[in-house]
Amino acid sequence: MLRRRPRNGLEHTLALALSAALLFVAANSFPFLSFDMKGRITETTLISGVIDLWQQEKQEIAVLVLFTIVVAPLCQIALLLYVLLPLRWNRVPWHLPHAFRLLRHIQPWSMMEVFIIGILVAIVKLMGMASIVPGLALWSFVLLMLVLAGAVASFEPEAVWEQLEARA
Repeated sequence: MLRRRPRNGLEHTLALALSAALLFVAANSFPFLSFDMKGRITETTLISGVIDLWQQEKQEIAVLVLFTIVVAPLCQIALLLYVLLPLRWNRVPWHLPHAFRLLRHIQPWSMMEVFIIGILVAIVKLMGMASIVPGLALWSFVLLMLVLAGAVASFEPEAVWEQLEARA
């Protein structure tokens, strides 16, 4: 035997996708970082960072950041859940091949790892000028990055097709 699929692989992927959905909500709902500069405290969120870029007339960068750290991960999570939840309830998702294709096309656009590296570099550079406190959203985002990577890595379309064939 050259390859063995893990038992309950689709359930494992579904659990990771549901965890990613919860972490995504937390990462976009709570403060990402708090800056304390000379007694003035500023809290930022993922969306407020995008809005600030837009207001600084850097619309292209704002759209790129929004797409790579919010839209693409949200699409990945939604597509994984779209495929896996109906299978869990013994149903066939509508337009399943299209969902697979879209999932494969959107995957390279999710660049949460690059964003985290950029945030870490910015934190190191700003530490001398301000007191920086990581927020709940930052920790949620880091966990989201890891959990979503695990969900995408454990997702096996072949297992989905095999499960569908077993029902037919």
